[in-house]
Amino acid sequence: MIIGTAGHIDHGKTTLVRALTGVDTDRLKEEKARGISIELGYAYAPLPGGEMLGFVDVPGHERLIHTMTAGATGIDFALLVIAADDGVMPQTREHFAILDLLGVARGAVALTKVDRVDADRIIAVRGEIDALLATSTLEGAPIFAVNALATNDEGVAALQEHLHDASARVTARADDKLFRLAVDRVFSLPGHGTIATGTVHAGTIRVGDILRVMPAGVEARVRGIHANRRESDSGHAGQRCAINLAGVERAQLARGDWLADPRVFAPSTRVDVRLRVLAGAGGLRMWSVVHVHLGTIDRLAHLVPLEADVIEPGTSARVQLVFDAPVCAAAGDRFIVRDAQAQRTLGGGRVLDANAPTRKRRSAARVAHLDAVETFLDGGGVDALLRSAPHGIALAELERICAAPASSLSWGADHLILETRQGTFVLVAPRWQALQEATLAALRSYHGQFPDDAGVDSARLRRIVAPTLPDALWRFGIDALIGEARMARTGTWLHLPSHRVAMSAEEAQLAQRLVPAIAAGGFDPPWVRDLAKTVSAPEARVRQTLRKLSAQGAVHQVITDLFYDAGRVRELAAVVAQLRNTRGDVEAAAFRDRIGIGRKRAVQILEFFDRVGYTRRVRQAHRLRDGHEHFF
Repeated sequence: MIIGTAGHIDHGKTTLVRALTGVDTDRLKEEKARGISIELGYAYAPLPGGEMLGFVDVPGHERLIHTMTAGATGIDFALLVIAADDGVMPQTREHFAILDLLGVARGAVALTKVDRVDADRIIAVRGEIDALLATSTLEGAPIFAVNALATNDEGVAALQEHLHDASARVTARADDKLFRLAVDRVFSLPGHGTIATGTVHAGTIRVGDILRVMPAGVEARVRGIHANRRESDSGHAGQRCAINLAGVERAQLARGDWLADPRVFAPSTRVDVRLRVLAGAGGLRMWSVVHVHLGTIDRLAHLVPLEADVIEPGTSARVQLVFDAPVCAAAGDRFIVRDAQAQRTLGGGRVLDANAPTRKRRSAARVAHLDAVETFLDGGGVDALLRSAPHGIALAELERICAAPASSLSWGADHLILETRQGTFVLVAPRWQALQEATLAALRSYHGQFPDDAGVDSARLRRIVAPTLPDALWRFGIDALIGEARMARTGTWLHLPSHRVAMSAEEAQLAQRLVPAIAAGGFDPPWVRDLAKTVSAPEARVRQTLRKLSAQGAVHQVITDLFYDAGRVRELAAVVAQLRNTRGDVEAAAFRDRIGIGRKRAVQILEFFDRVGYTRRVRQAHRLRDGHEHFF
């Protein structure tokens, strides 16, 4: 169990920790000289069963709230320290509010310096404490009157016994989550290299594992672990750990970073949260600037309300936090917000979506998703998330939202797991069936409107049926319908198996003259108007015949009124496949030079390949899609 102290400056937090553990957590010269804590301090005490009780001692000065909040991240138990002579003071209230906003639900109160006051004063301060704790997460917490400077003080002994009992009853954090540790201290040791310390929020880590320093994304290998100040081959959720890292320099790590499993985080500058504003804090409006304490970071962010335009004191609402630089968080993480001058705490809450969108933040679909996330965080299970997603969720995305490996997730029997070329998706079976039926219905409608067309290309059909469906799922669905013989593909056209484009005898004779003329043009075939002159036929008839030939796969329409022979298109596709660079991309200039035509035509051909799904546009280049070998 990790215990975090809290309380006003000079109320005896460090002295009490020393009485409980024998460790002086003030390690800096300046701290010893001034007699106040400036940095986070750490101490450990053995438990009867062989485990260790960990303490995080925080500074009490009002200017060091950011340090206190970093220390309170991830604690299991709050030890609120209040001096009997001063009673409840401003930083007592602010520290307590922070603990309440962080959701710390277990704790005790140490009433220190009782040797300096009489019995009446102790009774009075106990009344202040009861009033402070009322209606909070720590309401009813026991109060221990202690004199931490006395030898064998009964109050200290009673508090120690209570902490031991509380540790025995604490619910162990689940080890089946993805590993992440909030870094609160970084240093280096000769012969060891870089060492990062912090509280393990979730999961398990072992020597030899590969982690990432987030949000930078730097990869690091675990060389060694000290868990609760003991050398170990593993570290677990709820433990204080010092991790010796290989592959990362001291300068690449700082307080506020995370050490995490690569699957946990996707850095983002926008985080959707539920924010509770403290009574008396003042209303928060659109684009208000606040200090955000999340994990162990302290960053400025702008508030964008997602519900009411003003969040009134004493209320809660969904908002989007907009940061200047990417941050990392997981759904359910607690945070604190303070004013722009970092002088007072305004409120706090929990993260809903750490990768929030920039547009359509208040749309019905977005509201449904956030509703589902809150249901999930309240214990509603993964099904709520899946049912809120009309097109399912990528398994990798589901792992990130739940901060858990796929092996630990479970969902209802009416869900499908689809293994696409670009990853695994999970979705509700009836919705997948409805999507397939909608696709076939769209084809039937298209054939009815354009009976002489071969069909419709994949990209256009997707825009008709499901423009927001992930490309990997769309392609998987098309392949499935073709595999079930419910859909057919001719060249680049998708159509129903029963759909045929009839060609008259006159059109068949014309086709026999058009195809050789197009093929003879190589990579620069004649336009429809020129073909019409060559075969002495009206342009409209030539155009209609070529469209029917396209339906049969004999030619391909690259742009309006420009058709390429199917054999030439296969050659061009092979050139694209050969020109892939180290990134798998093909640039227009290299393609132009290889086939020996102008840049404009080269771009038109590449855009045709994008349109039919052979390639996809990536900035100024084109990249082969998975499954491209099945085209043409």
